Amino acid sequence: MTPKSRLEAVLSGEQTDRPPCICPGGMMNLVVSELLEKSNIHFIEAHHNATVMAEIADAVYRENCFENYGVPFCMTVEAEEMGALVDYGDNHCEPHVTHYVIQSVDDWQLLQTPTTKGGRSKVVLDALQILKEKNPEVPVIGNITGPISTASSVMEPVVFYKELRKKNRKAHEMMAFVTEKLIQFAVQQVEAGAEVIAISDPSGTGEIMGPKLFEEFTVPYLNQLVEVIRDKGAVSIVHICGQMKQVYPQIDLVKSDVLSFDSVVAMKDAKKNLPERLIMGNVSTFSIEFATPDKVMSLTQSCLRSGADIISPACGLGMNSPLENVQAMLKSLKESGR
Repeated sequence: MTPKSRLEAVLSGEQTDRPPCICPGGMMNLVVSELLEKSNIHFIEAHHNATVMAEIADAVYRENCFENYGVPFCMTVEAEEMGALVDYGDNHCEPHVTHYVIQSVDDWQLLQTPTTKGGRSKVVLDALQILKEKNPEVPVIGNITGPISTASSVMEPVVFYKELRKKNRKAHEMMAFVTEKLIQFAVQQVEAGAEVIAISDPSGTGEIMGPKLFEEFTVPYLNQLVEVIRDKGAVSIVHICGQMKQVYPQIDLVKSDVLSFDSVVAMKDAKKNLPERLIMGNVSTFSIEFATPDKVMSLTQSCLRSGADIISPACGLGMNSPLENVQAMLKSLKESGR
């Protein structure tokens, strides 16, 4: 099977030779420093040059790390285009927000409206077009930072969480604006060639929000994104960080094709509580960075035995992760079959 046909089969509930091994990109960064050095690429260029971005995504596939293309390589594109300031990092550090745009949800109308005529969103869209033409056997994954995570990247997160309760109406107004802009970016990514859109919303975790706010703020805005992505003919993956024990009933309301959790969630528990859902994950990124290839292969097999439908790192890769450790997941699947 090709990487694309294997992933499509899993998504359709059909039999496969083995599970796919993917890493979407975005918050779930799939690039490590050793790969950049081996490819003689400066990471900072990739955030501003579509050709370089596509070249790195292709290198990830060619070096037998993952069975997909995925861009971008951070979760700052949307926040920056709404006005946040970003440090673009280097070959050992991903981009991160350094200055917020607003101080309160009351000020949400000061957020800028993103444009695809220039800036980093255009780089992403151009890279997707390049990757779409590069290898038709490889699935192309675009990425969106989730609504809660985007909102808490343009203002101080602690204040934002408090104001979900204290300034509820304004918080919903802000979330509606943010989600509308994310939907536009997601649609543009599908039109540019993305067959899958991964939505990573680490700040929308039930551990912080609690069941009530999770259902009020995380679920409906994620579903707005998911429904439009589906209408455009693409597949959606939703990644949520943190424990799920408090919010399994609520997370099951998210209508994505695939759910992804980090390594604090036991795969067996996820499958038990979400028996009808496709679950992706969740090989520990700590182990990928600090353990041995044999340990990573063992953890990959453990995920399989516990019911993972798609193998993936549990979160974004640490950029200092050894390339051999990153490759160990796919190597384990190829050697063991199902």
